[in-house]
Amino acid sequence: MLCCDVRGGVRRWLTLVSGMVECLCFSGAVFGWASLVVVLKSGGYFSSLCVNGTGLNGTAANGTQELDCSGQDQQLSLVFTIAAFVNNFLTLSNGFLFDHFGTTVSRLFGISLYTTGALFVAFSSPALSVLLYPALSCIAIGGIMLLITNMQVGNLFGSQRSTIITLYNGAFDSSSALFLVIKLMYESGVSLMVSFGSLAACSVIHLVRTFLLLPGGHIPYPLPPSYTYGVTCRKSEVFSPVTVDEAPPVLAKSFWKCVFSRLFMFQLLWLSVMQLRHYLFIGTLNPTLQRLAKEDPSLVSQYTNAFAITQLCGVLFAPWNGLIMDRQKSRPRAAGETESESDLRAAVLSLALTALLSVLFSVSASVPLLPLQYLTFILQVLSRSFLYGGNAAFISIAFPSVHFGKLYGLIMALSAVISLLQYPCTILIKVWLGGDPFWVNVALIVLCLTAFIHPVSVRLHCRKLASQRC
Repeated sequence: MLCCDVRGGVRRWLTLVSGMVECLCFSGAVFGWASLVVVLKSGGYFSSLCVNGTGLNGTAANGTQELDCSGQDQQLSLVFTIAAFVNNFLTLSNGFLFDHFGTTVSRLFGISLYTTGALFVAFSSPALSVLLYPALSCIAIGGIMLLITNMQVGNLFGSQRSTIITLYNGAFDSSSALFLVIKLMYESGVSLMVSFGSLAACSVIHLVRTFLLLPGGHIPYPLPPSYTYGVTCRKSEVFSPVTVDEAPPVLAKSFWKCVFSRLFMFQLLWLSVMQLRHYLFIGTLNPTLQRLAKEDPSLVSQYTNAFAITQLCGVLFAPWNGLIMDRQKSRPRAAGETESESDLRAAVLSLALTALLSVLFSVSASVPLLPLQYLTFILQVLSRSFLYGGNAAFISIAFPSVHFGKLYGLIMALSAVISLLQYPCTILIKVWLGGDPFWVNVALIVLCLTAFIHPVSVRLHCRKLASQRC
């Protein structure tokens, strides 16, 4: 008995640590796009879209030929826009797949897509630049599936559940630094084929973890005392999480009642406006740095590296959001207050703080000073790590766990539709505003202010529940 308990405890910690490494090194790589763009432009991807400039006699002031590569920038921006869109929109189908078929099937699907996307990049070339479209989309979808199947690990640790969920989301954010590593390797002479071929080969690690350190179905919450998973020494006591997840309590809200609730609607608004701000920033970072650095390639590379390095801090920042929620939750409950009400009350501070960080990030990004971008990078990763970790944690505490995959997928899908506005915003900046995004940034600041509606609404909802107990 003691031997099995010890092994079970070790297995849980191995699951936790290996899941964090998996999310940190692979899951959110697509959001390191700014680093990969430098490599792709250097390699000549979509370079056929660069045309002669309109300077005097077709030359620049120093007598060299001037190229207008705005067409190349737009195509590369579109690659990221589509990848970011499918990353969120297809999370809906990923959520349904996870809820109905469990962990193993979902991960096999995600791993196969991730491997396919990595191989597409490995075998791409300037002549086959179009392969970037399916490649980045496959990497995005496969990466988010790795995250979805890992977030349930928080159920193994009870009172630290929110902290672990936000930790994994922070690792997801930090994994965008993977493309910085590929950029540095490329500058050292390592080709994209070798880098992305190696990335595809790492899928063997994902497969081993799928079968040895994760359940075939789901990890239930609350966790039954005798719950075991993976390779165990007591076959007779293996618990079936799928059975629990597919048999929700009679009093649990239906899926559609959750969807049409005020909590879900305002959570969607909260997520969407801030996500749009982040996607537009990432998608236009390279041309923005080029404008502020006056086309100095060494400065652009320096700031791009700085941005990618700050992304590593996501795994350090995100858990603080979960700690805030768990600490708020640990306060003594009022008479008659349920655990669900306590969870909602604990989320208010987190929601408001995330909105504040997003506004500060938007203000900093709006100031056209190159040195200030270091501060912008820090605020961006801090805001983003709070945003996605807080979103996942809120969905897990505000609604029945049986609907987590579907609700998480739906909210990401709907927010993805809104995030498509980033592309027309990019065109507006390039065509109508002469490359200066100032007025678009001002509009986004105003839009981010609407995110404060959600924490106010949750606070009022908690007060209403409290008054009903009196």
